[in-house]
Amino acid sequence: MALQLPPREIGFNPDRLAAIRPALEAFVDRGELSGVVTLVTLGGETVQSEAIGWSDLESRRPMRADTLFRIASMTKPVTSLAALMLVEDGRIALDDPITRWIPELADLDVMRDPAGPLEAVTPAHRPITVEDLLTHRSGLAYAPFSEGPLKQAYEAALGDPGMNRMTVDDWLAALGRLPLAYPPGDRFHYGHSSDVLGFLIGRVLDRPFREVLLERVLRPLGMSDTDFWLPPAERPRLATLYAHDERDGGLKRVDTEMYDAPPAYTPGGGGLISTAADYHRFARLVLGRGETDGVRLVRPETLAMMTRNRLTPAQRRVPFAGMDLWTKSGFGLGLSIAEDLTDNPYSVGSAGAVTWPGVFGTWWQADPVHDLVMIYLIQHQVPVSARSGSTVATGRGAAGRKALPIFQHGVYDALTGRAEAGS
Repeated sequence: MALQLPPREIGFNPDRLAAIRPALEAFVDRGELSGVVTLVTLGGETVQSEAIGWSDLESRRPMRADTLFRIASMTKPVTSLAALMLVEDGRIALDDPITRWIPELADLDVMRDPAGPLEAVTPAHRPITVEDLLTHRSGLAYAPFSEGPLKQAYEAALGDPGMNRMTVDDWLAALGRLPLAYPPGDRFHYGHSSDVLGFLIGRVLDRPFREVLLERVLRPLGMSDTDFWLPPAERPRLATLYAHDERDGGLKRVDTEMYDAPPAYTPGGGGLISTAADYHRFARLVLGRGETDGVRLVRPETLAMMTRNRLTPAQRRVPFAGMDLWTKSGFGLGLSIAEDLTDNPYSVGSAGAVTWPGVFGTWWQADPVHDLVMIYLIQHQVPVSARSGSTVATGRGAAGRKALPIFQHGVYDALTGRAEAGS
């Protein structure tokens, strides 16, 4: 079992820590990455904060510590925390069927073959529960993580998972007309579970999910730069999204649509915009077992439940997007948990560290063994598919993603007085 040392007994080798910046700058200099913002804290105190490169290459606008990023699926843990607050309040229970609030997802069919014809279905054996949504075992899919007719059906019915002008009611109705990829509870399958969870929260409280999240999580934590919507005056702070350009091997700008007003569709699975400092407050809440800076949002036992593996042994044998992710890491209620660090390419640091990244390359980790938070923010789009996970960080056009393990291992290599598993 890992030994948790008092923060005063853990420190950093300044030379090793300083070596991380030039290693990341090399990716910018080679044109593989536009820029990056990193933040590392130990015991809540900042030990490294870097803003490297450009938030916009065309205008040569530099990255800053307060640059805004589309954090994509880093939204999911925040949504999960909001749901667990309702569990504590007695408003919902993990085993509640979601049809109590979302009748659009009643009487669903399940595909006999998730890559087969849409008409080859069988009735779901039970409704989706709140826990199914929190653990991505609902059977709901994402278009990019689907194959065959189901992928096409999701794209046609729902459009872009992150940017949508449908009303919540219309979006849920469209989702309810699609079959499930797998039976509820069967396996971890990445999809719209967290989006539905957010809209369920809104219906339970009879308020827009955005309002609930702002009032109950973001404002209490002081996350004033985090929202589903970016006012025009703040848009110069938003980092531009780039992708690999096959023509010249460099980066090409990916222009994304912006809302003129707060949208109705606020996906709890990937819609938030945030900063390193803001997300650090959420990560500190995780390390603080539900409390940070005198603000408590959930009880310690609730946070412990959130960060404990919920997948069965059989479910852990099922690859995630082609990755053998769950053999040595678990998944709790909206977070992955590092368990075995030996020869584990998907986890770094210490057993018990928690994370969930974003599709545009954003990543964070809260390490309770060292009381350490690491945040790494970029805006780098790579293709994703049902089997692409293992190549996202290593495939053609993903060179910018290779900077992340340099940051990760650089931080841990710089730690002194480090607590080791088994010590």
